[in-house]
Amino acid sequence: MKYLSLLFFCLSLLFCSNASSETLLAISKDDEGSLALAQWLYYAPADAHDTIGSVQRLGANQWQRLTPTFNNRIGITPFWVKFSIYNTSHTPIDRILSLANPHIDLASLYHVVKGQATKQVIMGDSLPFTERPIINNHFLYPFQLEPDILNTFYIKIETEGSASLPLSLTSPNAFAKDIEASSLTNGFQLGALTAIGLFSLFIAISSRSFSYSYYSGYVLSVTILVATLHGFAFRFIWPEWPLLQKYMIPFLVPMAIFFALLFTEKVLQLKYHNLRMLRICRYSASFALLLAIVTPFLNYSLAIYINIITVLAVTLVLMAMAMIQALKGHKLAKLYTLAWSGMLIGSFITSAMYLGLLELPVSHLTPLMLGLLFEIIFMAAVLAIRYNDERKAKLKIQQEAALQAQRVRETREEALKIEAESNEKLEQMVQERTLELEIALRELNEANQKLTEQATIDSLTGVKNRAAFDKRLLAEGRLSRRQQTPMAILMLDIDRFKSINDNYGHLAGDQTLRLIAQTLKEKLKRPADLVSRFGGEEFAIILPNTNEEGAVQVAELIRQAIFELPISWEDHSIPLTISIGVSAEVINSEQHPTQLLEQADKALYRAKNDGRNRVTVYTPEPE
Repeated sequence: MKYLSLLFFCLSLLFCSNASSETLLAISKDDEGSLALAQWLYYAPADAHDTIGSVQRLGANQWQRLTPTFNNRIGITPFWVKFSIYNTSHTPIDRILSLANPHIDLASLYHVVKGQATKQVIMGDSLPFTERPIINNHFLYPFQLEPDILNTFYIKIETEGSASLPLSLTSPNAFAKDIEASSLTNGFQLGALTAIGLFSLFIAISSRSFSYSYYSGYVLSVTILVATLHGFAFRFIWPEWPLLQKYMIPFLVPMAIFFALLFTEKVLQLKYHNLRMLRICRYSASFALLLAIVTPFLNYSLAIYINIITVLAVTLVLMAMAMIQALKGHKLAKLYTLAWSGMLIGSFITSAMYLGLLELPVSHLTPLMLGLLFEIIFMAAVLAIRYNDERKAKLKIQQEAALQAQRVRETREEALKIEAESNEKLEQMVQERTLELEIALRELNEANQKLTEQATIDSLTGVKNRAAFDKRLLAEGRLSRRQQTPMAILMLDIDRFKSINDNYGHLAGDQTLRLIAQTLKEKLKRPADLVSRFGGEEFAIILPNTNEEGAVQVAELIRQAIFELPISWEDHSIPLTISIGVSAEVINSEQHPTQLLEQADKALYRAKNDGRNRVTVYTPEPE
């Protein structure tokens, strides 16, 4: 059986185009680890070969072995990558193909079995993150290798960024272990950066320190940049915005440089030690900010090259500044130089690898990440030392200020003692004068209250006068209109009052008016009800929140009480009756209260004409 399998495999190689020109990868079920595919990769330019059919027809001499010198650069033209795998086991094998470069714009993968493309997968960070076959920071393709069958993979690479192709083949179990280890490492790195950045931000907010503000901005910018480089930002922050993924790295790099320059200016205290270096820092920071703004309008490859050159130049400049200040004896500059040296070395190695000037068996980002972590930790130490020095300086200033304040306080106490003696005498005089003024004001207030009462009270009857009635009528009318409650007005007139004056004299008439007013006040129980002398022998009553039926009841009660009132003058009994006109409605306009008063007056007129000593409710006259 084994020989039959080998024979079938040889025959399949004869029918597969270009099989003799490449090295095939043979794997078995026992190969469980992760296997790098660099030595089995072949490439061909994609200038005139855009379809899988045209690529399959390429001759053996048109495929070349893929080496780092070809693709470990930025912004190369599209190309095809090819490799073949053969399963030497007797059972199917599950494998995962991993492309560990999360910044490939577009990777079109074709899985060819027996000369036919069985599956096509399009991946890349120019597509939404949710469209990946497996949700992961890297581009993954799971597949199954059947025994004795040759599997060929064609991948078309199109990218404006780094075209590095760290392709590997791994089993699902090994892949899970690798992902777990890498997630732990990346999580620790991002967690440490985030913790340092947030801690610095909180200190900046509480202490209002520019140094901590710039350092926090630098660390947080670097944190987002690292998350973007590893693919975490695209996965968790903007998975549906692939266009944002394209511009974040060219934007975040100059922003990190911007904050690093401002932080260096504060830490090295260039404002006090070297004005030329201060101007260089500020001009460079302005350039970095301008670069961050114009990044979306530049070609991606050009923006990346500019950023790499800017990082190298700024790193060298800052390193030179720190060394010069350290040689001059600046304490913080020495530690700053040590911290920045790690960043300098890591930046140079990573930049050289991106530019194709250096090849190392590690990821492009590894040197930069190590140098960055080293630099941020030491920078935190620099800030801690500076914070401690500033705290000691502030404490010393506070102590000196306390002594000075003590001396000022003693002098002030002496001055206050003299001032207190003078104030005591002055206060005594003021109190005497104030007492006199208070007595005068109290007397004036009492007189004013009496005048106010006299202005609203009818002097003869003791009830409210016409002016008070008009003012109250307007106020109650507005309240009725706002609350939509009825208001009633009663108009009262003493029947044959003139005969009382003629027969008994005006003094008897005045006494009659006083008794009637007193009776009206006694019969109105509610505080809001108002009785007033309207003029001569007429009285007017306002009944808020009272409908027509209630107003008639009150009017009848009053009429009956007056009728039964015993009035006598000089042993002569004076017969007395009154006529009352009633009108009650809900007020709906500013003029309505006056109309209601006129209606009550008309009702009174009808009561007089109908025989007096009666209550008449206003009804509209027929046309």
